[in-house]
Amino acid sequence: MGLWRGVAVAVAVIGAAACGDYERAAPAADVGGGGPADGVGAEDVAPGPIVGTAVAREAQRPGNAANGFAVLASGDYVGCGVPAALAPVAQSAGLFGDWPPLPGREEALPYFLSRFTVQSGVEVVGPNCFTCHANVIDGEVVIGAPATDLDYGGFAGQIDAFRGQVAALEGVLEPESYAELSRFAERMGAVAPYVQPAVAGVSPADNLAAILFAHRDPVTMAWSEEPLLEPPPTAVVPVDVPPWWRMGKKASLFYTAAGRGDLARAMMGASTLCVDDVAEARRMDAAFPDVLAYLEALEAPPWPYGGVDEAEAAAGEAVFEAECADCHGTYGAGGRYPNVWIDVDEVGTDATLAVGASNFAQRFVDWFNGSFFGELARLEPQAGYVAPPLDGIWATAPFLHNGSVPTLRALLDSRERPKYWRRQAGYDEAAVGFRFEALEVGHAGIANPSARRRIYDTTLVGYGAGGHRYGDDLTDAERDAVIAYLKTL
Repeated sequence: MGLWRGVAVAVAVIGAAACGDYERAAPAADVGGGGPADGVGAEDVAPGPIVGTAVAREAQRPGNAANGFAVLASGDYVGCGVPAALAPVAQSAGLFGDWPPLPGREEALPYFLSRFTVQSGVEVVGPNCFTCHANVIDGEVVIGAPATDLDYGGFAGQIDAFRGQVAALEGVLEPESYAELSRFAERMGAVAPYVQPAVAGVSPADNLAAILFAHRDPVTMAWSEEPLLEPPPTAVVPVDVPPWWRMGKKASLFYTAAGRGDLARAMMGASTLCVDDVAEARRMDAAFPDVLAYLEALEAPPWPYGGVDEAEAAAGEAVFEAECADCHGTYGAGGRYPNVWIDVDEVGTDATLAVGASNFAQRFVDWFNGSFFGELARLEPQAGYVAPPLDGIWATAPFLHNGSVPTLRALLDSRERPKYWRRQAGYDEAAVGFRFEALEVGHAGIANPSARRRIYDTTLVGYGAGGHRYGDDLTDAERDAVIAYLKTL
């Protein structure tokens, strides 16, 4: 992944925590639930009548979408980074990698890095939210598409090396620049042990938010070198990065419908890295209604591969509206999205996140609700998952909240879900999602850590691929038709 992008991902994933990331099937009964130790939600639940609880959208502050893009692309909401004086050296040495620039921004930096001035007056280069909320598809940066190629597994080692390089620069950089570099390295070191998922391609966003909350005073936002709350476990409960273009329909943030109230304030989590006082947080908060407006204005990219049979898609729309629309909504003119969350006992998917993992553990919920963030926003996690809108679903593989299912076809037929799988190059246009290789062994049978991370093991806690069996009773023709229809959204 490279050091610069490796450092970038740890910060930008905080924005994912605030915003809302491989083989052939084993039978559904053989797919590990991967649920918590008490077994809640680990058992596959047979589909029945859907019982969803609607979330009402609350009033939001108005914003300017054009300014929101400028804030995301070049704003100082993260609050720290590497002194910009070092950027030309890093770029000429190839440390930035061969990554394209951000569309709509003149800066030649890779799309996941920004140049900005922090509170001390030092100009830095640091990560932005596009690290996790943009992806390169067919050679082009697609803003809002979830990043699916990030591997945080070796991040602690990268940060150790980075901190060693920082120490060697004492007395070489100007004192103010060295102080900023040291602060950035210190924060990276504090979070590194808590952001290493067992599998590449998933996000540790919620764990990252939790460890940052643990290091901060909720009233003053002051950073403490030692945690003030019990840190989260280092074992990461994974999440799949959601696409930004869903925001225009959403009444809450996060898979568990936890983010309520003022959504602009709730999505400022990236500021918990290096924004160290409430006055600075309020300055940044003034611009975040613009960020929300920008996200709400994003549209999903259309299916790029052609070849969708119109008659089949029309037949699929009828099946979808009969079988799926109560949870996922309807589309086109007059479409509606119900904003419902489904209890874990109903949907049957891996329950680990929904029963209080990571930043949804009660101590972190209390921290948020008693902090600067809680003045306008609040966390109210539910024991279930929001059924998302499906616009642009083709660009959001893998599927389920933990990224455990590689294709739409497998999502609609639980018998096709692999127990252990590894992503392959290319895109599966027929199944809609990743090309993958089914494997016979999971993590327990692989000694090499890097090779192990490339295998999605659904038997791990939090990584289960069970549940959501609502497509199992469709005929093959109906399933094909629904897939054809979903390509058109």
